Amino acid sequence: MALWMQISQLLPKLPNQTLNELYPDTFPIDVRHYLANWIEDQRWEDFNVDSVEQVPLAQQLLEQMLERLYDVVSHNSNVVERVKLQHISRKLSLFQSQPMHLVRMVRDILRKERLLLSQAVSQSPFSQESAPDSVNGSMQPASNRDLDALVLKVLEIQTCRQEIHRLQEELNWEKQDSEPMQGQTEMETKLPDQVTKQNRITQLEHNYQACAKVNASNKSLLCFNPYQPFFLMLSCWSTSFVKLVDKLCRGAVWLVQVLGILLKLRIGWIPVNISRFLRTIFKNHENVGELINSTAILEHNPSSKSTCATFRNMSIKKIKRADRKGSESVTEEKFALLFTAEIMITGCESACNVQMITLPVVVIVHGSQENNAMATVIWDCAFSEPNRIPFVVPERVPWSQMCEALNSKFMSEVQTNRGLDRYNLHCLAQKIFDKDVSGDLSNTPVSWAQFNKEVLPGRNFTFWQWFEGVIDLTKKCLKAYWSEGLIFGFIGKQHLHVILQNRPSGTFLLRFSDSEIGGITIAYVGPSENGGRKIQNIQPFTKKDLDSAGLGDRIRDINCISHVYPEMPKDDVFKKFYTDSRTNKTSLIKNLRFILVWKKIIIVELTVLIGWRLNHPENCCHTANKPDHS
Repeated sequence: MALWMQISQLLPKLPNQTLNELYPDTFPIDVRHYLANWIEDQRWEDFNVDSVEQVPLAQQLLEQMLERLYDVVSHNSNVVERVKLQHISRKLSLFQSQPMHLVRMVRDILRKERLLLSQAVSQSPFSQESAPDSVNGSMQPASNRDLDALVLKVLEIQTCRQEIHRLQEELNWEKQDSEPMQGQTEMETKLPDQVTKQNRITQLEHNYQACAKVNASNKSLLCFNPYQPFFLMLSCWSTSFVKLVDKLCRGAVWLVQVLGILLKLRIGWIPVNISRFLRTIFKNHENVGELINSTAILEHNPSSKSTCATFRNMSIKKIKRADRKGSESVTEEKFALLFTAEIMITGCESACNVQMITLPVVVIVHGSQENNAMATVIWDCAFSEPNRIPFVVPERVPWSQMCEALNSKFMSEVQTNRGLDRYNLHCLAQKIFDKDVSGDLSNTPVSWAQFNKEVLPGRNFTFWQWFEGVIDLTKKCLKAYWSEGLIFGFIGKQHLHVILQNRPSGTFLLRFSDSEIGGITIAYVGPSENGGRKIQNIQPFTKKDLDSAGLGDRIRDINCISHVYPEMPKDDVFKKFYTDSRTNKTSLIKNLRFILVWKKIIIVELTVLIGWRLNHPENCCHTANKPDHS
């Protein structure tokens, strides 16, 4: 803040045009005043305004500036200043798209301030007299002693000025007391004349001494007025030196800590069992595959201060598989890549050999194997113990760990903040354990076979294949619906019956299909044949169906459903997902044609009624959307 203290004393002497050029409307002087300390602490000169790599750093500085300005606004009791600072904050927010412009502007303003300050100092009498000395060379020891004496004299002058101020106050007080004393002379005639005169003489002597001290102090101050700019510069240097010493001390402490960590890195960096495993592999040269383009050169990145190696076009030429046991498939066989590096450190005679093993890798030959291979990798990464021997993993895990892994995978793949709730996890437990479960299942074991080896009862797919299909459908077609809570998700039919049995006709909810991989269905309350109500499920929509017509348009065209569970009108909830009605008719035609080819049983009925239903979509509910009885 030392620079701002000096420039603020210079601002009243500058013309208005110079001030307007120095502080434009996009960066008012108010920001320079309130954030002076923070602005001068930043390293603006280190920025390369033409470098794209430094844009994130500039963005971070802009956000810090806005946060500090908001703090100033919140602590300012002046309403006028608060409103003005809020307006300035909105102006500074415009730099979000181009933060480098703000960095360039602040850097130029600080340069102009230093230039103006140097010009002012050079025009003072002291700077003109000392200029030749600075050109001739460094200052001599005698000059240093003179400088020390000058600093001591400045401190003495400051003490004298404080004393002068105090004496001046006493003098004013004495003058004020002397006026009423003149009116009291008649009352004091009773006192001895000698005592009165003595008091008067004492008072006059005191006043004379005070005036003499004031005059002497004023003369001393006048002698040092020409050197005032030098004192300000000396104060600025002292402040900067104190800050530099503080930073050096912190840097020294940090350096000692880093060196201590580096010295200990070789001890306990890799667990003993894994280290032995790596040494065994490297010693025996156990190589089960041949890679192409498997070597690369370490490249240094100055901006991130790190080194990296990029393996371009690396591929597997051949692989040697182990003998499989029992029903073990190729997607359950795990491999690993062993990276070795030889690093030469300056000052060391021998090279440093570094080895690191990767997470498990599954080698497949066809895209259809990707789903099962991913299940193998997820099971290993989610449930392996720390510091294990690669790649030992438990055969069974508690249901609580499985829930955490499924929820994490779902949220990361869909890229949503809404995870699976307790009803969804309860439905998944019923699915994987194949029974109606209740109570606390946290410690109930789940085996690898239940996860992705045994098919679900009555289905031709495993639990993981079914769950991954739901993730893929939600990620590609239903992300917005899921994030806004419009999809109930995983729910068993018993739970579905409990929450919908007392709801009026037309109430519906969206749930993931139990019978089809990657499908979503609509469960709704509709009229039964005997005049009552029953819960029905519309045939699931897959990704192919939703690509031809979105879920919002399909919900709009089904008139037998009116309210989303519990009681929200569907048009209010799904209105923003509706598209043009003409586009919807085209999608309906495609959907009906698809059913005509696939469902030959209803081909005659749809052929007769297709033209009439396009003009009356409200009657298409039970024909175009066949109930899902599975």
